Amino acid sequence: MEEFGKILVLLGTILIFTGLFFIYMPNLTRIPFGKLPGDIIIKKDNFTFYFPLASSIILSIILSVIFYFLGRK
Repeated sequence: MEEFGKILVLLGTILIFTGLFFIYMPNLTRIPFGKLPGDIIIKKDNFTFYFPLASSIILSIILSVIFYFLGRK
C-alpha cells in the first residue's frame, strides 16, 4: 500500500505541474490534438459528432512509452 500511495502522490504532482504549464504557457501548448487527419467529424444540420481517433491513438502510444519506462524502474 505504501508504494501505491507514492504513485498517487507522483501522479498528482505531475498533474499539478501539467496544469500550471497549460495556464502559464498558453503559446507553447498549441498542440493540434483534435484536428489531426484521422479524427472523425460528422456535421449535420444541428448535430455534430466528433470522435478523435488519431488523437487517441497518438496519446495512447505516448502514455504507453511513459508507463513502460516508469515500470522498468
